[in-house]
Amino acid sequence: MRQRFFNIVFVFAAVVLVVAAQAGFFDNYVLTVLMFMGVNIIFATSLNLVNGYMGEFSCGHGGFMCVGAYIGSLVSVAFFTGGKLFGDPLLGPKLAPFLFPVVLLIAMFVSALFGLIVALPSFNTRDDYLAIITIAANYIIISIIENIDAIGGPRGFSGMKSTINAMRDVVDLPWMLIYVLLSTFFCIIVLSRLVTSIYGKGIMAVCQNEVAAEIMGVNTNKVKIMAFMVSSGLAGLSGVLYAHLYGYVNAQSFSILKSTEGLVMVYLGGMGSLSGVVIAAVAFTLLGELLRFIIPAANNAFHAIGLLPADFELSQIWKWVIIPMILILLMQFRPEGILGNKELTDVFPRLKRWVYFK
Repeated sequence: MRQRFFNIVFVFAAVVLVVAAQAGFFDNYVLTVLMFMGVNIIFATSLNLVNGYMGEFSCGHGGFMCVGAYIGSLVSVAFFTGGKLFGDPLLGPKLAPFLFPVVLLIAMFVSALFGLIVALPSFNTRDDYLAIITIAANYIIISIIENIDAIGGPRGFSGMKSTINAMRDVVDLPWMLIYVLLSTFFCIIVLSRLVTSIYGKGIMAVCQNEVAAEIMGVNTNKVKIMAFMVSSGLAGLSGVLYAHLYGYVNAQSFSILKSTEGLVMVYLGGMGSLSGVVIAAVAFTLLGELLRFIIPAANNAFHAIGLLPADFELSQIWKWVIIPMILILLMQFRPEGILGNKELTDVFPRLKRWVYFK
């Protein structure tokens, strides 16, 4: 009953957002911020499955997002718009709004396969060693893509905006907002059901004590494979949405900084807390947008009162000074994050009557 109520509320809120966007209540900037909130929620909650629930230390999650972004972009262009690389489209633009979920599924599947490759070394490694492996995987993926000139190499790949335009030409709706909302809902439902399943209990058993879990009959290798594949598949889903929102994708967009963003959101929300990471992803997105305006304003103010030399400018690079500083303060004063390993319904028990998280 509670799960059904949560589903109804989410669907109702999504319909209201879509109708408001279609009616012009939101400008393009607000819509973009809302959609990137959804992308960050998918990316952060997928990483939380491995780093939070399973207790591993993966630091290269941006690599799986990169795989999803490129695979989804290539399939999207090949299916619906064609171009110099593919020639005539395989399916045609009229099918774009209805078969776009196929693009999402293909991107998720390929990203999950890459997750399988990374999961295999995790059988014999943990903590710092696994972190090194995942960072190496992140750099390997980026290097491979940058050396494939057919898909743009270091210049990146574009053409996804044509798919978005084709969708709107068929039926004039905010299709990307619709698919971001559906994907976010899908991600939350999958993860919430997974962590409460038998496999989810096995994941949390691995987190507590892998040896004890093995003794009690948990197939830890199978659990790790499943967790890594689901996590990387959902990261790929966030990547293909990210690429289509920008209409352009470059491998360097998914470097260690993108993986660090995921870590910040997970540890800010609380490892092992689905609702906490959702809150952290929303807060992180809003903070990034606030800094986009605050930094230039601070730059002008400091120049006006003479605190900065005339030839020194505060740039958006300072975002990566402020955000890690917030993370350091968080680790000092609340290392468990906003909610720790609790859910929103544990902090506010009255919500259990209406909302179901686990």
